[in-house]
Amino acid sequence: MFAVITAGIAPGLALLCYFYLKDQLDREPLYMVIRSFIFGMLIVFPIMFIQYVLNSEKILTSSVMNNFLANGFLEEFVKWFILMITIYQHTHFDEHYDGIVYGASVSLGFATLENIFYLFSNGLGYAFGRALLPVSSHALFGVIMGYYIGKGKFSFSNLKYRYLSLSFLVPFFLHGSYDYILSAYVNWQYVMLPFMIFLWWFAMQKVKKARMANQV
Repeated sequence: MFAVITAGIAPGLALLCYFYLKDQLDREPLYMVIRSFIFGMLIVFPIMFIQYVLNSEKILTSSVMNNFLANGFLEEFVKWFILMITIYQHTHFDEHYDGIVYGASVSLGFATLENIFYLFSNGLGYAFGRALLPVSSHALFGVIMGYYIGKGKFSFSNLKYRYLSLSFLVPFFLHGSYDYILSAYVNWQYVMLPFMIFLWWFAMQKVKKARMANQV
């Protein structure tokens, strides 16, 4: 049991520390980051319940709808909603890069608890693969979401709503695409590898831009 919990938590905490320590100018209070991480863990329960209902009632009849709506839309919308109501107006959210820290924190809280549940059900043999794919992809979706939320907060009104829309739409599309690759391709590894390389590149470009904006 201890080994499963440790294996489930370790990749999420490692990635959270990585993105947190990237903020070298004015790091966010740890209690705020932990608070966001816990919020991310808590939203696992309502999301899992809704997904269970959608699946058991066969409301979404195609794999595309399931991947993009039950997974991509639902999970990213709830994460986005939590960030908007708990972080967006907070006084500690005072720099562009802060959005990335909080976005990654909420996403990794979600991914960590989901990972623990999965490892309890399927065993430690999946720990490495889960760290490489679901946990890291959730972190990157959160980074991208947080970047656009930060852009929205610190932009003039004519661009604000554009960036806030992108903060949900881009992670939603990427998340849905990720799940579609897993379900639609027999040899999904050959498609997933370039997708994950692109996802890391895209997210790290956002990290770089947010850090540069902090220094202006």
